[in-house]
Amino acid sequence: MFEHIDFNYLLATYGYLAIFIGCLLEGETILILGGMAAHQHVLKLLPVIMYASLAGMLGDQLLFWTGRYFGARLLPKLHKHQAAIERVTQLINKYPTASIFSVRFLYGMRLVGPMVIGASQVSPVKFTCINLVGAAVWATLFVSGGYWAGEFLEGLLGDLKPYRLPIALGVIVLMVVVALVRHFRAKNRSPAKSL
Repeated sequence: MFEHIDFNYLLATYGYLAIFIGCLLEGETILILGGMAAHQHVLKLLPVIMYASLAGMLGDQLLFWTGRYFGARLLPKLHKHQAAIERVTQLINKYPTASIFSVRFLYGMRLVGPMVIGASQVSPVKFTCINLVGAAVWATLFVSGGYWAGEFLEGLLGDLKPYRLPIALGVIVLMVVVALVRHFRAKNRSPAKSL
């Protein structure tokens, strides 16, 4: 089934669009794959970082403004995310600048973090400036990680062209496994805290 898919064509044709949409929705997995594609010269490294930074910033800006206008009504309804909401609130109160920069790096806070910040008294201009820097650092780190993973795999396997699809699927599976492990660890910790 997969042998008929021209993965190179799909990457070259839709790669930047996939990176942009992927970074609006989630990010890390698509950034690693984008970095590996840049290593293979299917995509260019700087445009991958640029599109990823732009999408990451835009996604957080949308969440910030959602929190600004609807946070008072919306946040109390997000029962599953109450622990994350409380942690972000504490971070904003103690370290507002650092929390804006780092919220995208903290597991479980990527979506609710910018909404909580938007619902707080943080200035939109301050959020936008720090968010831009945070998005650029985030994109650069994960794309570079993917790029160097491609370098490592090429040293291990030689020419990666025949392995591109299995590698992409492997990265996706690995990220899903990591997310599930983190989810279940967090779920097991929350009842212990309430006791």
